[in-house]
Amino acid sequence: MKKYKLILGFLALGAIYSCATNPFTGKQSLNFVSNESLFPSAFQQYNAFLKENKVVTGTQDAKNVEMVGVKIKNAAQLWLNSLGKSQYLNGYQWEYKLVEDKDVNAWCMPGGKIVVYTGILPITKDNAGLATVMGHEVAHALASHSAQRMSAAQLQQLGAVGVSVATGNQSESNQQLWQQAYGIGTEYGGMLPFSRSHESEADVIGLTLMAIAGYNPEESVVFWGRMAANSSGQKPPEFLSTHPSDATRIANLKKLIPEAKANAAKLGVTFK
Repeated sequence: MKKYKLILGFLALGAIYSCATNPFTGKQSLNFVSNESLFPSAFQQYNAFLKENKVVTGTQDAKNVEMVGVKIKNAAQLWLNSLGKSQYLNGYQWEYKLVEDKDVNAWCMPGGKIVVYTGILPITKDNAGLATVMGHEVAHALASHSAQRMSAAQLQQLGAVGVSVATGNQSESNQQLWQQAYGIGTEYGGMLPFSRSHESEADVIGLTLMAIAGYNPEESVVFWGRMAANSSGQKPPEFLSTHPSDATRIANLKKLIPEAKANAAKLGVTFK
């Protein structure tokens, strides 16, 4: 039991001394993975992905991806400058690639490495839809969500070790039962809601990014409406999903639009 208490003590100390502040929202989050340690591996994985997949170049769609991506990047820098965080993007090496893939997907690796799949273009339809997607994905990178997930996973592993130590004198079958119980508790009670909070935070940040970039944030609601129609209801219940339901997301976006427009207006970008 002393060993178990010691592990819990380390968990508590890690939570106290490894908090980072999100410059966009002011919220604190657990993060003890630095950009210096994360970016090199992210860049390596990005380059490996591009070598293994067909990158689309020279088309209007590819040009739109790069154009919108640059505008989102510039919006992020402008916003950070206004917050007194002009050095925040140091180390970022921005790239914007369109990849031939029928999946409805897009992502941004830590350090600004962006990929948009051709499969999502029929749903984005225009540059405002593209800005909705890219603003959201860039927001994940800016908010260090990958680093937070890695930090949480490390703590989860330590917690599992703690359960193992605490039940060390029990039978193997009882230990397995405790481990299974811990796994269920962390997956559905901890890790998934944590990921959903990332998605919601990326919506908040991404909405302002697209607004500062000159795209009306009201178009985000239109895009997610198309996304909902495309899914045809084939999604897991929100409780078991890492993403908010489309209905929840759309409702939240409608509430956030005035704030996004207000943030953009502070930087000279207004909408009729």
